[in-house]
Amino acid sequence: MAGARLSLSDLSVHLSDGDRRFVLETGVLEIAAGEPVGLSGGSGTGKTLLLEVLGLLRQPDPGGRFTLHAQGREVDLRAEAGQAARLRGRYFGFVPQAGGLLPFLTVAENIALSQKITGTADAAWIGELIARLGLAGLERLTPSALSIGQRQRVSIARALAHRPLFVIADEPTAALDPEAAETAMGLLIEAAEQGGAAVIVSSHDLGLLDRVARRRVHLSLAPAAPGTVRSVLAARTEAAA
Repeated sequence: MAGARLSLSDLSVHLSDGDRRFVLETGVLEIAAGEPVGLSGGSGTGKTLLLEVLGLLRQPDPGGRFTLHAQGREVDLRAEAGQAARLRGRYFGFVPQAGGLLPFLTVAENIALSQKITGTADAAWIGELIARLGLAGLERLTPSALSIGQRQRVSIARALAHRPLFVIADEPTAALDPEAAETAMGLLIEAAEQGGAAVIVSSHDLGLLDRVARRRVHLSLAPAAPGTVRSVLAARTEAAA
């Protein structure tokens, strides 16, 4: 969808566990539909937390600006916090680390689930995703009969099936060997671009991110008060190699 984008500035998320505190600060970030963006950062810098905020799975602290531009209108996601579930189902697709497939559904049923939930039935697009992601012939199998790589590809297809504007992928290739990871990540980016979706994908494999993403943003620890861990998203994005 031309012109669609996700914009945020100066958001923060504070977490506390007894005497320990963690704060994530976003700076400024804009992601356009059709764009693959890589997210990097060391362990403990809050990559999953940031993806939860971007995907409307977690409400940030008060303050800052968070908007969705789609279908010729601008939605203030701060003001529409009560509509997060509806907006999330309509505009976002998710590829979790472990795939998150429902074990009692077949491959075809798992992929079609996002269309069923959003009321956007499109059998032709599902067929194209199945072919593009190398899943032909597996449609009637359940996840237990699939390899890890196949399950991850089914998860990618499900995330893209309802043609979301934004796909959030949290370490989607962490359980795969390097060759399979390269293949799955490439297919994710290719299929998302084919459907016009932006992809925000996190990975510890910086080389892989830079090969598939147009640019990369980075979370790093910054000075903070005693007892607080502070992670900051680089305001300047890094162009992928």
